[in-house]
Amino acid sequence: MNLRQLIIAAALLAFTAFSLVVVGEVGYIGLWQAGLASKATLQILLDLCIACGLGGLWLLGDAQRRGVTPWPWLLAVLTLGSIGLLAYLFMRERDATPEAAPHATP
Repeated sequence: MNLRQLIIAAALLAFTAFSLVVVGEVGYIGLWQAGLASKATLQILLDLCIACGLGGLWLLGDAQRRGVTPWPWLLAVLTLGSIGLLAYLFMRERDATPEAAPHATP
């Protein structure tokens, strides 16, 4: 695992763990209700939607270029937000990393 994969994995695991704690406390619907509670939180929610929308468009093009089915990943972005994008990035990096060549034994 290279440094880029480690950084993505750390962000994915940490953010997923935090998200699970928050959803456990307020529920999935509670996240959306909090996002609509004030103009400030609505701004954050809209910013997240725009960023994930742009990330989803990039993911769609990237997955098609790489010959990967994009729909499960786009569904993950739609339902999980940044977690879906981080998961796609992790899998993309993992698949792009060449396997270590086995050493020939005499």
